[in-house]
Parts: sequence; C-alpha cells; structure tokens
Amino acid sequence: MAAHRQNALRIQTPEGVEFSYLLAGPITRSLAWMVDVLIIAALMALASFVLYSAFLIGDDMAAAIQGLLFFVIQLGYSMTLEWLWHGQTVGKKMVKLRVIDAQGLQLQFHQIVLRNLMRFVDALPLLYFVGGLTCLLNRHAQRLGDLAANTVVIRIPEVLQRDTACILAGKFNSLKQFPHLTARLQQRITPHEAMLGFRALQRRDEMDASSRVELFEELAEHYRNAVEFPEEVTEGISDENYVRNVVDVLLGGRSAW
Repeated sequence: MAAHRQNALRIQTPEGVEFSYLLAGPITRSLAWMVDVLIIAALMALASFVLYSAFLIGDDMAAAIQGLLFFVIQLGYSMTLEWLWHGQTVGKKMVKLRVIDAQGLQLQFHQIVLRNLMRFVDALPLLYFVGGLTCLLNRHAQRLGDLAANTVVIRIPEVLQRDTACILAGKFNSLKQFPHLTARLQQRITPHEAMLGFRALQRRDEMDASSRVELFEELAEHYRNAVEFPEEVTEGISDENYVRNVVDVLLGGRSAW
C-alpha cells in the first residue's frame, strides 16, 4: 500500500522552530532528468568522436570503451555538479530543483556518491521504472538512491526573490563594504545554511523571546566561523541583525542559488 504523499518536508530545530521545503514530484524530476540526459548524450557523442578520430581501434574495443565512458561520464557529470553546485545539475537548475539532506543537515559528498551509484538500480528495467515507481509510492517522493543516501529533492519557489526583498529591503548592510569577504562567504555557506537564516528571519515574530535569541545566536556564530569580518563592522551588531546581513549577502536579489 502506498504511503500518504506529502507536498512538503518539515524539519524542526532543537529550539522548536519549523522549516518547510517544497518537495519535487516525479514529473518535475523527470523534466530535469531529460535535460541532463541530453547533455550526457552530447558529452558521449563528443567523447566517441574523439575516440574514433584519435585512436585506430576495432569496433569491439570501441564498444567496450564507450560502455566505460558512459558509466564515467554519467556519474562524473552528476556527482561533480551536485557537489560544486550544492545539490544541482544543469537540469535541476533549469526547473529549479535541489538535492538536500533529508534531516536538513549539510549535504555530504558520500551522499551524492551513493545516490548517483544507485541510479543504475533506479533505472531498471527501463526509463527509471523502479525509481519512478518508488517516487510515486514514497511519502517524500524519494527514489531508491534518495532512500539509501537519506536525501530528498526539493523545489525552489519562485516567490523567494520577492520574499527576500520584503525581509531585507531598506536596511544598511555593513558587510557589503568588503566584497572579497562576501564572495568568500558565498563560497563557504551552502544554500541550505543560507535558507536556515532566511527562514529564521521569516519566523522570528512567531518565536518566544528566549528561543529567538538562542536561535539567532547559534546562526550568527556559525556564519562568523565561516568567514571573519573586521571587528569594526560587526561590533555592536545584534546576532539577529548579523544574520540578516549575511542572508542579504547570500540571497538578496536572487530566486535561486
């Protein structure tokens, strides 16, 4: 019997604050997959052209090498981009999807490796039948690779840019005086970590005073540990305002990472 499907993944912090992520369904995931397949096919065609042009080998040897190339290119493409782009490939970027850890933790490289190795099982017997069926039956729309790696695929809402403008507009951000440090911050803070700060700012008026102070203290400490800004621009700034400045640097004016 199929589990009851959910449209959102809800994660609760130790402070009792709940964050919600929209889950991607099989259709949107299939669209992203088709884009990626076209890119992988183009890379395969290029590799095959180079193989035949540069080396004088027989058809049997060429077929064997092409099989190995397909394995390497498919895995290399997905793993490399999902790691460098924080859970996205070209296809996922185009349809605004992202892979995240199912518990809301930072996505680890071993999770990316595992979920991509499992693609060959999900693809059985043809056209991702096993993976698609698992997505339909799973409450969080996870394929077998996601279940093994403890990951989910979420949708990036179009309203994010408008919401960030409303939350962040009209306040001076002292961190922007140091573009080299803000660039480093964008490299070191993952989209999920940025979204934690954004969701906290969204929900701040719903928290009691002690939970609000504790949550922003933890977030500010985490962001400060990632990149240290000069003391003169951070001294006297509350933890909440520091988080707001960091989120402005990371998400301001963008609908996706």
